[in-house]
Amino acid sequence: MISKKRAIIYGIVLVVITFMITSTFNIALGGKVVISKSMYEEYKKYNKMIALEELVKEDFYQKTDDEKLVDGAIKGMFSGLGDPYSQYYTKDEFEKLTQQTSGSFVGIGVYISPTSDDNLITIISPIAGSPAEKSGIKAGDKILKVDGTVVSAEKSDEAISMIKGKKGTEVELTIKRGEQILDLKVKRDEIVSDTVDGKELDNNIGYVKITSFTEHTNKEFEETLATLKENDIKGMIIDLRDNPGGLLNVCKDIADSLIGEGTIVYTKDNKGNTEYLKSDKEKLGLPIAVLTNEGSASASEILTGAIIDNNAGISVGTTTFGKGLVQSVRELKDGTGYKLTTAQYFTPSGEYINGKGIKPTIEEDDEEKQLNVAIEWVKEQINK
Repeated sequence: MISKKRAIIYGIVLVVITFMITSTFNIALGGKVVISKSMYEEYKKYNKMIALEELVKEDFYQKTDDEKLVDGAIKGMFSGLGDPYSQYYTKDEFEKLTQQTSGSFVGIGVYISPTSDDNLITIISPIAGSPAEKSGIKAGDKILKVDGTVVSAEKSDEAISMIKGKKGTEVELTIKRGEQILDLKVKRDEIVSDTVDGKELDNNIGYVKITSFTEHTNKEFEETLATLKENDIKGMIIDLRDNPGGLLNVCKDIADSLIGEGTIVYTKDNKGNTEYLKSDKEKLGLPIAVLTNEGSASASEILTGAIIDNNAGISVGTTTFGKGLVQSVRELKDGTGYKLTTAQYFTPSGEYINGKGIKPTIEEDDEEKQLNVAIEWVKEQINK
């Protein structure tokens, strides 16, 4: 058993060594390094962790791995924020995270989100045409187990690692859907998702479905929109149902081409600093109806809010997911990385939608009717 005195001495030694290496605010006196009281007090809080590390190494029944202990401690620090969107990632986990925004990866094809109310991993939506969709997985399903192992929202990164695997192999998910508990086997495959699909509907109305905002989405959107313009469309429907969001800069570029001069979104950080994302004068200049549902999250909500608040169009469907928080993703020098919620975002009109979402201009619960309602509204605007 390590004494409290030894633990404190160990902590002081660590502080001294740390500041010998990193700080310019130390003074050498007789072979010792003296640090300020405020610096000592700041680092003293880690004494308990250091003492526990020694106890674990001495008493654990197996040999410990220093790297895993450090990773676990860092993960715990992020978990202590109480924010389901902030996480630390090991090198392998960070590589998988970046794959999600690149547009291709091996997995089952679902977008997930941790939820704070029940600590269960919620499926925002399956990717169109993915193994998950083909197996019957639906938006709103909650993952209880992966291959028989219980998973939770606070360790969603571990669950993602378990769900992903080699192409052609199977994973079994235990799903909660309402009061039902379902076991579904899904075969992993390479997920190469085109994120934009467009076509011309009757009455010269363009229809564009955006499934997520990845690195390639804006290019796909521009190409699709150019084709529709060549067909002389008079109005447009943008389908963001079950779109979980993605890259803010990509969402900004798409909004910029639609709404004309104005504010797309603004953010506030913990110091009260406000940053505005603006659009230029270029705009589509046609009536726009956006389709939304409870699976429309994050960047989807930003685009929806930008269109509505700048009077460029309306939304039809059901209330969106309600994620009004901005995450910054950073890669560290050793290949690990983290995702941290760094700001809140607000729609141009000042609405903070986190936890409540964006209520549609025209509410329609029946998904089969939503598109028709949007078409009728666009037709009315064209004929005005």
